Amino acid sequence: MRLTYPFTAIVGQERMKRALLLNAVHPLIGGVLIRGERGTAKSTAARALAALLPDIEAVEGCPFSCHPDRPAGLCATCQRQPEANGSLPTVFRPTPFVDLPVSATEDRVVGTLDIEKAIRKGERHFEPGILAAANRGVLYVDEVNLLDDHVVDLLLDSAAMGVNVVEREGISVQHPARFVLVGSMNPEEGDLRPQLLDRFAHAVDVVGITEPRERVEILRRRMAFEQNPQQFYEEWADAEQEMGRRIIAARRAYEDVTYTQKDLYTIAALTASFNVDGHRADIVILKTARAQAAFDGRDHITDRDILLAAELALPHRMKKQPFQEAVLQPDQLDASMRQARAEAEQAYTDEDVAQEAQAGSTQVDEKKAPRAMTQK
Repeated sequence: MRLTYPFTAIVGQERMKRALLLNAVHPLIGGVLIRGERGTAKSTAARALAALLPDIEAVEGCPFSCHPDRPAGLCATCQRQPEANGSLPTVFRPTPFVDLPVSATEDRVVGTLDIEKAIRKGERHFEPGILAAANRGVLYVDEVNLLDDHVVDLLLDSAAMGVNVVEREGISVQHPARFVLVGSMNPEEGDLRPQLLDRFAHAVDVVGITEPRERVEILRRRMAFEQNPQQFYEEWADAEQEMGRRIIAARRAYEDVTYTQKDLYTIAALTASFNVDGHRADIVILKTARAQAAFDGRDHITDRDILLAAELALPHRMKKQPFQEAVLQPDQLDASMRQARAEAEQAYTDEDVAQEAQAGSTQVDEKKAPRAMTQK
């Protein structure tokens, strides 16, 4: 068995690792695009993420690795499968990791329907594709900028919706396709079209580490791994298991993470200050902030969560002039965040307080309510 380099042993690249972890907590965030020069651990991190995650429980024999405890997410075959003793037969499998080749065609990605069999015998026969194999796992696309734009669209649609729909000649088949989409690219080889770039929830730019001490540590760890992979992995096993437990705990807690109307105003004011097109950035920031809170073990989002989410969701959506790099400076983001919170304080009214109270929110700022009423 070939061992994968441990995720927790990767030196530096904290923003890239955070984006990957948060997408693992909530895959419907929409995937992460890693842009950077050669040799900056892009593919290593993607493979390590899948190895970090614990085995999944799936319906035995299901090509989509359906979750037996989620009836709404079962494929058609699992829904029709006779139950024994009130439950489906299950098996534990490693978290899938699928490496999508650049030459992949649409049929290879989404799967194919046997039209001839459907017409002659009335049977609907579906041959699963790469999206089926990646369900509940990690789908990695290296050099995503060289992939056909139509195929990239299909991947992004499935990553956002969590389902793959195949339609041919009036016949339709759908199956669950919830996966962590990770794309990597070298900007020197060309960029993605803006329309496709915006569809990635997160984008992270990585560069080679220049600090000598960290470069030495990278070299030391890599040599230790290549000389004795088993021993190196055992040294990091506890850290890997702990990180895996944090991800699983965060997945369970995600739906319980709450937010206030004031948080929504802050997000809206922040994205508006950067003049980003559309509303996808707002949605991504909210989802990411909730995932960050769940990962940190909290039941509500904070300004820090919003700030960290914006670092991942805004850089590739900022408008820029030709030949200009869209770089989001930390000081610029901090200043915009403070301004956004101030605007949210002004916009937050007694009507919002009443709505939150009616919804049973535990996060209503009671000290703010009287002030908001006088402002109105």
